[in-house]
Amino acid sequence: MTAVKSTLPEPARKIAGDALQSTLVDLLGLSLIAKQVHWNIVGPRFRSIHLQLDEVVATARTYADTVAERSSALGLPPDGRPETIAAAYTLPSPKDGWVRDTDVVQLIADALEAAIGRLRERISATAEPDPVTQDLLISLTAELEKQRWMFDAENWPRED
Repeated sequence: MTAVKSTLPEPARKIAGDALQSTLVDLLGLSLIAKQVHWNIVGPRFRSIHLQLDEVVATARTYADTVAERSSALGLPPDGRPETIAAAYTLPSPKDGWVRDTDVVQLIADALEAAIGRLRERISATAEPDPVTQDLLISLTAELEKQRWMFDAENWPRED
């Protein structure tokens, strides 16, 4: 049963819905891992990174809401239940316990990079079937790229 009728034809709605649902999973998972390391970061750059992590969480949560509402507008109920996120989340995650500041920075940069790569695939997939969803994904990608840049710059110069 569809409570909301979509203006998109069914094949386009399916492509957009899949892109939106997987983006929702990535964003909710990203907000959870950022909060996890926010609480467990240790090291000389604790305070600045602790605060920067709140920016990632705020971005992920704000966009998660926008993504979920876009899905609803297409007549597709978004699924942000914990068991759905746990089963579908594939971005890098932190180890348990305290996490050194340099490791937090690398983890978040890696998680953002993976999320951005997945978003770019969804941007391509939604270009023709639903440019409105594509536009949302483009805006989100720009914001996550900004966050990734800020974290990547934290670990310069690299020791590799």
